[in-house]
Amino acid sequence: MYKYLNIKQTPKLSGSIEISGAKNAALPIIASTILAKNDVFLTNVPEVADVKTLLKLFNLLGAEYEFENNSLKINTDGINNTTAVYEIVKTMRASILVLGPLLSRFGECKVSLPGGCAIGARPVDLHLKALEAMGAEIKIEGGYIHATGKLKGADIIFDKITVTGTENIVMAAALAKGRTRVINAAKEPEVIQLCEILQNAGVEIEGIGTNEIIVHGTEGELLNFKEERIIPDRIEAGTYLAAGAITNSQITLKNVIPSHLESVLVKFSQMGFKLEATENEITIFPARKILPTNISTTEFPGFPTDMQAQFMAIATQAEGVSIIEERLFENRFMHVPELNRLGANIKIQSKTATIQGPTPLVGADVMATDLRASSALVLAGLIAKGETNVHRIYHLFRGYEKLTEKFKALGAQVELKDEPLP
Repeated sequence: MYKYLNIKQTPKLSGSIEISGAKNAALPIIASTILAKNDVFLTNVPEVADVKTLLKLFNLLGAEYEFENNSLKINTDGINNTTAVYEIVKTMRASILVLGPLLSRFGECKVSLPGGCAIGARPVDLHLKALEAMGAEIKIEGGYIHATGKLKGADIIFDKITVTGTENIVMAAALAKGRTRVINAAKEPEVIQLCEILQNAGVEIEGIGTNEIIVHGTEGELLNFKEERIIPDRIEAGTYLAAGAITNSQITLKNVIPSHLESVLVKFSQMGFKLEATENEITIFPARKILPTNISTTEFPGFPTDMQAQFMAIATQAEGVSIIEERLFENRFMHVPELNRLGANIKIQSKTATIQGPTPLVGADVMATDLRASSALVLAGLIAKGETNVHRIYHLFRGYEKLTEKFKALGAQVELKDEPLP
């Protein structure tokens, strides 16, 4: 039975919630445990669909794990299969993250070409070119990437910044022979944590957090992982701050790292919201007037593409015209027709959306098209007159842990309901 999310108009939110561990940090870190010689213990792991999908893949590969109360124990000793099947990979592009570590450890693997969100082409050719530069032989056969070869260090220059590409090559380089230099590397907090965990496990890595990462491989020697805690999810934090903003409410988030959200916090300030941040908490306060904004998405430390949809929802209530330019993905405006169904006035030209505000929103049935688009529809539903039903919400549960519970804790009227059978 499919479910949908019913949201009743909520004039004000209040209270505080705890932010979960970052999905986008947990996935590459779990993938990196393929390189371990010991049991690996991870805490603050979010219990979201994408993490469960990756663990299902690990089961198929022959690994064993125990996962409860956000704690994960994983043992990859028993991996006896190096094929990541289409049935799993089609549901989540991040499955491509097993390519680097499987090849590095076993000298051979087959990984299905990825699927996942329909937000645009995220080609894996950058990953493949880099692995070829490290000595891999790669064939594409029957929808699978078949990679073989003993990896050795190389200079890798990415034509464009790629988060999963950087992560895959750093993991591949960890067990390779010699030194790998990754130029034009991604600098996201999730990439930094992966590098730090590999470093703690015995890999010598220089330049962590810069656009040039140097990995000194262990020549096939498996790694000794320490117990690690997954960093808080900056996109989840940004989404709940956006809920506070769109309802013009005061709410507090706990278990956050404000420095990971700097570009987002600057935009909230520019839109008239006051923020107070301590070491691991952020409080947003109502604005006297919600001001329009201009946003261009870009790689970290710039404004994240994963927060673009949420800010578009807020912009529908700003007094004036906001302009949002999506520079990373070509299909990332699929939430626009759905927001317009609720009464928004948004026009798209090429990679730019123009939002005329403020417009009163009225509840309707809308459809989630990808993970972050669905969160924008939930935010709009909070202020839409009457009731809003968001369908296809399995997208939401790929990346938001305990979503309904957290919104309810802030006073929102949200309810999961069963879709009637056709």
